[in-house]
Amino acid sequence: MTAIPILYEDGEALVIDKPAGLPIERPRAGGRCLEDHLEQLKLGFQREPWPAHRIDTDTSGCLLLARNPKSLKRFNAAFEGRQVEKVYLGIVNGPVEGDEGTIELSLSKISSAEKGWRMIAAKKGKPSVTHWRKLAQRGSLTLVEFRPETGRTHQIRIHAQAGLGHALLGDPVYGDGTGAPRTMLHALALTVQREGKPPIAARAPVPADFAALGFGEDVIGG
Repeated sequence: MTAIPILYEDGEALVIDKPAGLPIERPRAGGRCLEDHLEQLKLGFQREPWPAHRIDTDTSGCLLLARNPKSLKRFNAAFEGRQVEKVYLGIVNGPVEGDEGTIELSLSKISSAEKGWRMIAAKKGKPSVTHWRKLAQRGSLTLVEFRPETGRTHQIRIHAQAGLGHALLGDPVYGDGTGAPRTMLHALALTVQREGKPPIAARAPVPADFAALGFGEDVIGG
């Protein structure tokens, strides 16, 4: 089993670079998941670490794990209290107008027999806010930095489609699923504020599949 890269480690937290395609929870149909790696990620501690939040199976990059129940409770509160700064990179499957902006949409979950469940923009939904900035364009593809204020399910994916006019490349739910073997979304950086301690801060390297499309470290900037 391939070791998962560790981006940050202290007595109460780990931040790992989750590979694209690795689910956090065991799929109903079975197969590998993050739980298979938790024993390996104990790193001398008695307890297995536990995810403090969720990112989609396809999404690569920063994932915070708590190393004990008290820290898990504190991290959950930090996410609820919006004390966590998250930065994502997404490859939008089309041109994006403007250089930066903020997308504010109310989101609701719907389900149908044909398409399964997905999120839609709906007035009666829960509010969601994402700040975005265009970083680079290669042909019809646009690299966008996303900074979500809220943490709704599929927030960045639906915001790209409904707010920027094009889904993320490879997204099978909000786009046509073509152009890439996965939804091209990467959790680039994570910062968690802590009372009386320095913040947890981690950055995940830009993945190879982004670089192969011309969106490597050289176009990310600071």
